Amino acid sequence: MSVGEEVRDTQTPPQQSLGTAAARNLATTTKSAPQMQEITSRWLLKTLPWVQVQGGTYRVNRRLSYAVGDGRVTFVQTGDRVSVIPAELGELPALRTFGDEEVLAELARRCEQRDVAAGEVLASSGDAADRVFLLAHGKVAKVGSGPYGDETELGVLADGAYFGDRSLIDGDAVWEYTARAVTPCTLLTLSRADVYSLAERAAPLRDHLAGQLSIPQQRTNPYGEAAIDLSAGHVGEAVVPHTFVDYEAAPRAYELSIAQTVLKVHSRVADLYNQPMNQTEQQLRLTVEALRERQEHELINHREFGLLNNCDYGQRIQPHDGAPTPDDMDELLSRRRGSKLFLAHPKAIAAFGRECNRRGLVPESVDVGGHHVQAWRGVPIFPSDKIPVSDARTTSIICMRTGEAEQGVIGLQQTGIPDEIEPSLSVRFMGIDEQAIISYLVTAYYSAAVLVPDALGVLENVEVGRRH
Repeated sequence: MSVGEEVRDTQTPPQQSLGTAAARNLATTTKSAPQMQEITSRWLLKTLPWVQVQGGTYRVNRRLSYAVGDGRVTFVQTGDRVSVIPAELGELPALRTFGDEEVLAELARRCEQRDVAAGEVLASSGDAADRVFLLAHGKVAKVGSGPYGDETELGVLADGAYFGDRSLIDGDAVWEYTARAVTPCTLLTLSRADVYSLAERAAPLRDHLAGQLSIPQQRTNPYGEAAIDLSAGHVGEAVVPHTFVDYEAAPRAYELSIAQTVLKVHSRVADLYNQPMNQTEQQLRLTVEALRERQEHELINHREFGLLNNCDYGQRIQPHDGAPTPDDMDELLSRRRGSKLFLAHPKAIAAFGRECNRRGLVPESVDVGGHHVQAWRGVPIFPSDKIPVSDARTTSIICMRTGEAEQGVIGLQQTGIPDEIEPSLSVRFMGIDEQAIISYLVTAYYSAAVLVPDALGVLENVEVGRRH
């Protein structure tokens, strides 16, 4: 065989039929609608009861409450030194409404930093209380004594909390519990002696503290609301008490928030490329999906009405051991009646599952609209990736009671708006510009309201990265 014959034998044989690449030019392909990875189950939007809001504002009327000054304190860290922001001292009940910035700044300078190790006792039950503790970082357990002398845990405090505040105005105050560091902690302490030594020189502070001592103790129910005087079990001609139900003078009003975008479609695309799927409809469908995703994110994280920021500080609890345990979930449930749902990041649900596995427990599942959802004590645990996970691998678990009739958490919307295509979502034609581009204004209106504080609870600082 010659060299030339060898080359001819290795060449590709001539094509004898139409290739698939050319054939596809004449074929109608089977294709999917445009896909988007951002779309999630959006359980919060599905499970919240939505209330119609006329006029764009929803006002929550509540009974008058005297529970004030129960917020958290904010700190500034410079290296290993921590200082309290002076204005944040106004969160302490004894300094509530006190606004002299110079005096507050001096009080902040008098706060002493204290770094303690895990297990260290900060205050012992029955001892005289002469200072307030401001917890900048770490966890502190409040430990009481049971009826048989055993220890009982009364709660866990975390970053931003304070305790012992009554000691600033009550010279006879004693510790009603033992405060023990669960983790290494950084605290600031402000003694009653420092406060009153400054008050001797600062007349505004002296007058304010005197006014706090002269305020009569208001009669309240266990929730801090003005008490309603009642009489029960009496006989004969007993005098029946007179009463009335007082309301908050300035109730909170929730205004509908907004999410908007302008969708642009070239007229040539809208005119010609509509088979087998309408281009404008598909563009609009994906835009609406993105708006709804943003809506759920705002309902959880918005600074004003988001669930994480709108939860009362008295309804925020800390996990006993970092990872979310059945005990933590039980405590979260015990804070409210009629809990309807948990909301947690998928990683938090996985962490809870690991803790159940360690104890040999198998969480049940419930049927929700044909979907099997993991549950605890019959309350479904819905996943939501909108709940943030911090760099320290911690997150939060939300528990709530829902519905207007149940004094729970509700979603707010206004239906019947112009050019509405879904409840409280509109698409308005904005015209065609000189470049033949069609514009549509896509708008969603929404908000959320917590009718009473105990309708919403949050388990904070849940560790999701722990492996046993």
